[in-house]
Amino acid sequence: MSGVLDPFRPTAGATPPVLVGRDEVLKDISYAFDAGVGTAEWFTLFVGPRGVGKTTVLNAVEDLAQQRSWHVFPETATKGFVARLARSVFRRCEQLSSGNSAQITAVKAGPATISFTPVEKPHVEDLRTELSKLTDMQLERDEKLHQTRTGVLITLDELHRNTREELVEFATTIQHMIRENRPVAVAMAGIPTAVSPLLADAGGDNPITFLRRADRHDLGAISAAEVRRGLQEPVENAGLKWAPSALQNATAACGGYAFMIQLVGSWAFRYRDGDVISEDAAHRGILQARRRLGALVHQTALNDLSDLDRTFLVAMAQDKGESAIGEVAERLNISPQQANNYRLRLLEAGMIVQTGYGKIGFALPFLREYLRDHVAAKGMESFL
Repeated sequence: MSGVLDPFRPTAGATPPVLVGRDEVLKDISYAFDAGVGTAEWFTLFVGPRGVGKTTVLNAVEDLAQQRSWHVFPETATKGFVARLARSVFRRCEQLSSGNSAQITAVKAGPATISFTPVEKPHVEDLRTELSKLTDMQLERDEKLHQTRTGVLITLDELHRNTREELVEFATTIQHMIRENRPVAVAMAGIPTAVSPLLADAGGDNPITFLRRADRHDLGAISAAEVRRGLQEPVENAGLKWAPSALQNATAACGGYAFMIQLVGSWAFRYRDGDVISEDAAHRGILQARRRLGALVHQTALNDLSDLDRTFLVAMAQDKGESAIGEVAERLNISPQQANNYRLRLLEAGMIVQTGYGKIGFALPFLREYLRDHVAAKGMESFL
């Protein structure tokens, strides 16, 4: 079985072989696309920490639109994304048009050649103008072919306050599309710390009201049954199988975390014995997956936080399970009010969860272990 390809996709943002745990939201969006303009899910916002599967869900939404022959424009909300979208829509308009770049002005008999007069190519307009042109052109085609109206989907990943001005421009354009009843849908995604400032009402003046009205989905943990399916089906589809205890341990190790399904599955697959993923292979795979998760997800998430917030998490890592906020405050020698401020910021960042009254826990699997290892490696044991 050495020639069997890895049935998992342990790359951030890659679509897994089996998408689990997001059936309901995708079913709602699919319904909305068929129901037509004005349905709430035409404008959707996915929020969650890194590795929870936001980009994967955006990919699935794009697939739903493409199945309906829609025009799909995926983008990342980095600097210049509005101009990039305008160029992409412009190119699609050109594809829908005749595509001729010259006109025949004379045809002479005999040895004479055909002469052409170049036609000046139109230049790219702003995004609103280009989207208006595209939807007008497509509506005309749909009516000629007597077919269901074709829509436009824009997906926007990695929302961030650093591109707030462009997001305002983008939101204004989309609001015009809504007012003009044009079939333009938008699906967006971002981590909590990046999205929250964009949704905040700055003294009653928040021009990005489009984001605030979007149908929001906070992507959280996937159920154990769905995690099990996400691990089991790709392996069985490849003609392999899990030992029952190995599958049970791997399922528990994922902690309901989408990216861990791919990491654990892929590494356990590498360590398999023939066509069976044994308990030992699963154990070794889990250890490797945890290391990779720390490098790919944990460190990046921690980099987004202040030093004080990171110190609060390190203090939490001393506990074996959930942490009492009062005890964490004592360890850091801070007031209950200060500890509560940290709690609120870390909840908003998607780094911790409220587990009970006065109790908190880590939102990301194995973050406690990563912090302990990281602190020890840095010689910062005094924090613990």
